[in-house]
Amino acid sequence: MDQQPGSRGDIRDFLTSRRARITPAQAGLPTSTRRRVAGLRREEVAVLAGVSTEWYTRLEKGHIGGVSEAVLDAVARALRLDDDERTHLFDLARSSRHVSRAPTRRRDVEVPPRVQWLLDSMTMSSAFVRNGRTDIVAGNPLARALLAPMFDSPTADGRGRPNMARYIFLDPGARDFFVDWDAAGVATAALLRAEVGREPHDRALRALVGELSTLSPEFRGRWAAHDVLMRHDGVKRLQHPEAGRLELVFQSADLHLSERAVHDLVVYTAEPGTASEEGLRFLASWAATPSRAAEPTRHAPRPGP
Repeated sequence: MDQQPGSRGDIRDFLTSRRARITPAQAGLPTSTRRRVAGLRREEVAVLAGVSTEWYTRLEKGHIGGVSEAVLDAVARALRLDDDERTHLFDLARSSRHVSRAPTRRRDVEVPPRVQWLLDSMTMSSAFVRNGRTDIVAGNPLARALLAPMFDSPTADGRGRPNMARYIFLDPGARDFFVDWDAAGVATAALLRAEVGREPHDRALRALVGELSTLSPEFRGRWAAHDVLMRHDGVKRLQHPEAGRLELVFQSADLHLSERAVHDLVVYTAEPGTASEEGLRFLASWAATPSRAAEPTRHAPRPGP
C-alpha cells in the first residue's frame, strides 16, 4: 500500500481526489480561465464548508482526529460526497485517532449453523457470505456451482476458500468469467477501500492490498482513484463454462455475526422465465446430485439449447 491505512496520507488523498472532481460551475462558484487545478481550490472548499482556508488546509493534510461531526458534515456537503463517501470520511476520522496502533491479526468469526441453514434453504438462488476482505466464507451448493471458476482457481486459499479480489485481479480467467470485468474490478477495489477505512489495523487486509498492488497494475490504478463502496447490488453478467451466458440480479445485505463482525450476505438470482433462470436451474440440479457435489462444474454436461 502507498500509505498505512488510516494515516494522514489516506485522508489527504481521499479529500484531494474528491475536490478534484468538482468544477466551480458545479459548485455555483465564479469560473475563470486562469486555473491551475482541475477541480476546486482549497479556499473554495473552505468557503463552501464555512471554515477558514487555513483550517481546511490542515484538515486536508490529515489533521482530522479532533474534528467535530458538524464540521465533517459541512465538508462532506461541500465536496458533494455520497452516503458511502461520507461514511468513509467519518471512518477515516475515527481511525486517525488511533493511527499509532500496530497492525493486528483480526480473528475471523465462524459462520453459525443457523446462517448455513439459511443459505441451504435457497435452492434456486446462489447465496454466499463474504467478509470485508472479499473472502467467501460460506455458501450454498448453487453458489459453489455458479462460482466454480472462482472456487477452482489457484487464487483460492489452501482450504479452497476463494477471495473475490484475488480472483478478479490475479486470475486471467476472470476476464472471461465476468463479462463486465472492468466494472467488477472497480467495484471490488472500492469495497476494499471502504473496508480499509473501517478496519485500518487489520493485518490480513493490509497484506491483501499490498499483494494486489504489487501484482496487478489494474488494481493499482483503481486503488489510486480512492473510490469507496459500502455495499454492491445490481446486475451481474457471467460467462459460465457450463451454463453459458447468465444475466443475474444480485442483492447484498448486512449480516451481523457478532457485535464486531458485519459480513455481507449476497444472493444471485435470475428473472423468471428467462434463459438465465434455465441456466441456474441446470446448475442447481447438478449441485444437488450427491455423486457430483465434490466435482468441478466444468465436468458436468452442458444444458441443451
